[in-house]
Amino acid sequence: MNNSIYDVIRKNIKKYRKLQGLTQAQLAEKANLSHDFIRQIESLKVAKNFSVQTIYDISVVLKIDIGKFFKE
Repeated sequence: MNNSIYDVIRKNIKKYRKLQGLTQAQLAEKANLSHDFIRQIESLKVAKNFSVQTIYDISVVLKIDIGKFFKE
């Protein structure tokens, strides 16, 4: 595994968000997070700064099993 777990999670959040047809702003609103925070989560350039609670909240909004975020 070449990617860090954070990179895997970032890519999967973006992938599943797009599959749901949601913008970053829509996901942010539904997950009660800021648009800027969602943008940072999906960006590979930003520090690793999101919690398990945040990942869980996003999984609930996207209606997917949280485990899918951890699979390359």
